[in-house]
Amino acid sequence: MNKDRKLIIAGNWKMNKTVAEAVDLVNGLKRELASIKEVDLVVCPPFTALTDVSKVVLDSNIRLGAQNMSEHNFGAFTGEIAAAMLKEFSVRYVILGHSERRQYQKESNELIAKKALAAHAAALKPIVCVGETLAEREADQTEKVLETQVRGSLAGATSDQVEETVIAYEPVWAIGTGKTATTEQAQAAHAFIRKVLAAMFTEAVARRVRIQYGGSVKPANARELMGQPDVDGALVGGAALEVRSFSDIVKNSI
Repeated sequence: MNKDRKLIIAGNWKMNKTVAEAVDLVNGLKRELASIKEVDLVVCPPFTALTDVSKVVLDSNIRLGAQNMSEHNFGAFTGEIAAAMLKEFSVRYVILGHSERRQYQKESNELIAKKALAAHAAALKPIVCVGETLAEREADQTEKVLETQVRGSLAGATSDQVEETVIAYEPVWAIGTGKTATTEQAQAAHAFIRKVLAAMFTEAVARRVRIQYGGSVKPANARELMGQPDVDGALVGGAALEVRSFSDIVKNSI
């Protein structure tokens, strides 16, 4: 954990929670985490719950995030959501390029870069996800995959824009599997991503970018993970769906 970079812990709820369940969850988080100032807190509910959750978090220390958005500002794109539409609900962050979207929706680095630029144009902060599969790690391709994804997904971004971007390192083999990268594996991947950022921009810029870890983060492993010098927070999946587990991750990180 680097004192120059404030921790950011975001909950990616994925396709879970009705509106009523979402409101219940975020009310619980408000109560549990009201005194937390050391961590930027973000919840990313499904689109259907954004309007109600936005009202609940309005006067709290919790910020609202979305799980995806279009690279287009408007038009004939059935089923898509534009950045301006997210802004109406006071959304501050948007997850882009999650491995599930890379896998199931075939999202490319090029598309993710376009979405990231559209997010910046709307003053949204992208959480850009990168990470290798188990096959890629076993083939010793981790660094090659990460460099390709980081360079491709941030293509066209300025130094100022990348400083307003959060990178989420999520080893695909650790998402929802119960497996977690060891602290050494996580730190090594985060340090490498920062090295790529330094090569793309400058050392100073790379030092300011926050890099989260995602992949079976739990209260029990949060402290050790967040204690690593290049790990600046977490993108939490399953454990973000319960007040107790998400709150304990946050509390165990500081």
